[in-house]
Amino acid sequence: MGIHVIKMPDIGEGIAEVELVAWHVKIGDMVAEDQPLADVMTDKATVEIPAPVVGRVVALGGDVGQVMAVGGELIRLEVEGEGNLKPGADAPPAKAAAAPAAAQPAATAPAPQPEPAPKAAPASAAPAKASAPSAAPSRPARQAPASVARQPGEKPLASPAVRKRAWDLGIELRYVHGSGPAGRILHEDLDAYLQGQGAGNQARGGVAYSERNDEENVPVIGLRRKIAQKMAESKRRIPHFSYVEEIDVTELEELRASLNQKWGASRGKLTLLPLLARAMVVALRDFPQINARYDDEGGVVTRYGAVHIGIATQSDGGLMVPVMRHAEARDLWSMAAEIVRLAEAVRTGTASRDELSGSTITITSLGPLGGIVTTPVINHPEVGIVGVNRIVERPAIRNGAVVARKLMNLSSSFDHRVVDGMDAARFIQAVRALLEQPALLFVE
Repeated sequence: MGIHVIKMPDIGEGIAEVELVAWHVKIGDMVAEDQPLADVMTDKATVEIPAPVVGRVVALGGDVGQVMAVGGELIRLEVEGEGNLKPGADAPPAKAAAAPAAAQPAATAPAPQPEPAPKAAPASAAPAKASAPSAAPSRPARQAPASVARQPGEKPLASPAVRKRAWDLGIELRYVHGSGPAGRILHEDLDAYLQGQGAGNQARGGVAYSERNDEENVPVIGLRRKIAQKMAESKRRIPHFSYVEEIDVTELEELRASLNQKWGASRGKLTLLPLLARAMVVALRDFPQINARYDDEGGVVTRYGAVHIGIATQSDGGLMVPVMRHAEARDLWSMAAEIVRLAEAVRTGTASRDELSGSTITITSLGPLGGIVTTPVINHPEVGIVGVNRIVERPAIRNGAVVARKLMNLSSSFDHRVVDGMDAARFIQAVRALLEQPALLFVE
């Protein structure tokens, strides 16, 4: 028997270090050739590291959340034959594998090596799975030890009567252990919760409000760490300025409804985003300085003829920006289909590195939560980002009469080092003119 050492591979693009975001094996496991061993995250995406040989795991080279250098030792396998560890080299570092765990935050698993994570696709949703063991809410010490771990927004099972009583008592059901079938919360569970939390705390009207002293430490690792670094870099390096304009989208929405009624069944439904993307493509012809990327270290602005639009997309792990390439060559339905495909790839964790890089300008939208005004952060090294706020119907004066109109704000940010305020305002006004007179979107 011999020892085969697997080192962190060179993933390319000059990457010198990666973050370990998930283990798929643990010490003692037998692994087959090409079986996934671990997920690592670069600055773009999550990459799955497979086993090149058959063997048994004898040591892990790091813990989830640890940053590892390319070429560093990832894992050791006991294999048939001599392996690739030369005689006289270090013995399997069992203690070394366990040591980093002591430095991990208290909220991570205390075992030397984490339990195997569920098999994750090689994309950016993996960090969310990897951090799941440490993301469960901490429970008060006095709560029942077998309490059900519920995620925020998860609705606990309980009858209407139990829910009403909990409401009257000021109890949040998601913190109550359910002893009934499938974790259903019973009246007895409310009584046990009150006894554990101190039913003597009475507020006005005799309603009890339970004190809470629980705390939760959530390690900032994986995708969340990359997002934090990216946002900090963008704000540190780019002098942002934002410009907000109100747009009347009444005719645009009528056009969209008409197109969906006629073509929706055969071509797919259109949202606002493809229409906005089309308006940006047309407007950028006159404002090439905004469809650009700025290398501030080299002092070079690269203006692009191709319009590669980043679509800011929320996933379980955090915000990601997949790229709709060559928007200038797409019709509305091609854009709509590509936006849906990219969003699904992000949310299912299957987006590739190429799909997550190379944008020249970005659209961000919070949909119905879009608010009145936002101040979006530029996706470095781009120089502009267009933010969509929600559509509201409000009274407006048209031809001397008060009429109901659908209005929406565009909140956009620009890099003031290379985009002048006047140019940014003119660009948004050009987008506005196209959206308010949507026939112009198709006039060449």
